[in-house]
Amino acid sequence: MPSFAKVPEAVLERLEEDLTNDIDEADASATMLNEALERFERDQPVLADHMSERVGRYKKEPTLGFGYFLMLAVYLAFERAFPGEIEEVTEITLASVEEALTLDEEIRKIDPAEVVESDDVVAMEQPHLLQYVQEHVGAALEAHADEVDVDEVHAIYRAVLVEVLALSYSVRPPKTNVPLDSTEFTA
Repeated sequence: MPSFAKVPEAVLERLEEDLTNDIDEADASATMLNEALERFERDQPVLADHMSERVGRYKKEPTLGFGYFLMLAVYLAFERAFPGEIEEVTEITLASVEEALTLDEEIRKIDPAEVVESDDVVAMEQPHLLQYVQEHVGAALEAHADEVDVDEVHAIYRAVLVEVLALSYSVRPPKTNVPLDSTEFTA
């Protein structure tokens, strides 16, 4: 994962603040999330379809709402951290990320001595974002312990990992001060 694609902690703190403030005003919260969903579907149609299909499998609340919230929170985090700098996720990128994550999970299952999980590896590259996601997963499980199926929450968590990876790989590299066609020697 490119180091320049890390979502800064400050972006997530501001996002949490905005979402928390908007919760007090239900209409503002709904408007913000609806607008984010429209942008997500417009700017990342392949990823939005993939995530909607994964999250939409779970028809009952609170799992459905939790899944859409996490999906949009991750998108908003990238949108705010890298405005105008995210390439559209393609089918190939999405398939590659899915395959890489599946392979990593399978390798880790085979080796009983392996104590690092796949999400731990993602967290090493996106520490603040994964902490944010994990905190919300924990809070949802705690708040709705009798209402949610842990396997469904795990499936949504895995889908969000795919979203994090796909968006991370889609962040454009920073521009340099040296034109690409320059013949000037640089150190």
